[in-house]
Amino acid sequence: MRLLVKIVLILNSSFLILNYIEAQPLKQVQKFTHADTLRGTYGPSRDWWDVQRYDLDVQFNIVDSTISGNNVILIKSIKKGGLLQIDLQEPLILDVCITTFDDPRIEKRSNPWPIKAEVIKKEGNAYFLKIHPAFIDLKTNKPFYLNIYYHGKPTIARRPPWDGGLIWKKSKDGSPFVSVACQGLGASVWYPCKDHQSDEPDNGASITMTYPDTLTGVANGRLVKEEKSNGLKTTTWEVISPINNYNLVPYIGKYVHFSEVYKGEKGNLDMDYWVLEENLEKAKKQFADAAKMMKAFEYWFGPYPFYKDGYKLVEAPHLGMEHQSAVAYGNKFQNGYLGRDLSGTGWGMKWDFIIVHESGHEWFANNITSKDIADMWVHEGFTNYSETLFTDYWFGKKAGNEYCIGTRKGIQNDIPIIGPYNVNQEGSGDMYPKSGNMLHTIRQVINDDEKFRQILRGLNKDFGLQTVTTEQIEKYINKKKQN
Repeated sequence: MRLLVKIVLILNSSFLILNYIEAQPLKQVQKFTHADTLRGTYGPSRDWWDVQRYDLDVQFNIVDSTISGNNVILIKSIKKGGLLQIDLQEPLILDVCITTFDDPRIEKRSNPWPIKAEVIKKEGNAYFLKIHPAFIDLKTNKPFYLNIYYHGKPTIARRPPWDGGLIWKKSKDGSPFVSVACQGLGASVWYPCKDHQSDEPDNGASITMTYPDTLTGVANGRLVKEEKSNGLKTTTWEVISPINNYNLVPYIGKYVHFSEVYKGEKGNLDMDYWVLEENLEKAKKQFADAAKMMKAFEYWFGPYPFYKDGYKLVEAPHLGMEHQSAVAYGNKFQNGYLGRDLSGTGWGMKWDFIIVHESGHEWFANNITSKDIADMWVHEGFTNYSETLFTDYWFGKKAGNEYCIGTRKGIQNDIPIIGPYNVNQEGSGDMYPKSGNMLHTIRQVINDDEKFRQILRGLNKDFGLQTVTTEQIEKYINKKKQN
């Protein structure tokens, strides 16, 4: 009874369990800079405008590891504003910004402009643009396009996906193998954008990639167009759902493709698999876990959120990442986490960790996204617990309980799980196992698996394709558990 009282108190006091620290030395408090504030705050240069869509067009120059291109941002003014902040990380160089009412990708013009958007100042990786008053007239409230050209040699990821940037590698046959991993570091490491999780492009995005024509390019959503010219191939992929910035990524390599159709809760779902040619046979066997994942997670979380964009599992030159509708896979076609069971119970060796965990993010991180990276436990805690729920679904409740309890040995109790707000800083890595075990405890307190399941499904339905805060999630669970 004392345990029950404690947990109920926790649920009604802002998830204090997330910030509870056991009697161990804390890490030194980090000092934040003005650059951190510019990156992490949704301030006056960001809050007056809303991103409607990104259309990104980039050439990948593999010989010298440079890129060049432009990003067309469709913008809607939502209140009176001043300067407009665009983020682009050095050493990339912003060349010119053009505003127009017409889509610059279409030659026909109905208005006499474009007009150059002047860079008034640059502070580190943030550019502050002056937009002509005609484009931000709240009386007409007409969306406008900001076309940003840029080039340079972007930061190279040293240890992706943890240390982000561009990844320039080669497959076994010596062919280029290129991608990006930029969670935390930010998408502005490779393209200009409003680099804040709270504003996703409401009408989706596209990526157009140009690269050597001996290779294949894959990205989020569905293939729209492909053409070859002068030894180069240009491929366009489009996602129609809102998508967070760090999830919008290219994959370039010597890919081959196979697929299946999954009969899910909302009908037929296209499940496509892109792997290096050398790994095709291994992938056909290993990726059987993808359909099993989909069955378990649709049961627990509700329909896959992106039926219109499809589901893809794409071999990547790093371990893995939750890139929306194009999940990155690099677990070497083996069960466990690179062949290890993170729970130490044996259950984690029954399935492929990266397929299960990174795909779980399609519901928690991609469908439901935290407004501030400080609340990233919303992504990682629920997805960590998705591993338990997958095990529970396929191997039984006892197995799921054992797996979850086994992950507790990874809890460090070093710093708070919720990070400091408005400085682009995540909290402790305990956001994985400790948050997952917190959810397991909440499940035991509710003591009704069907109610708990409906809470998880309700979260994805009521907060789907939205950005959220810890407070919203807390209040939702408290309300539903009492019903």
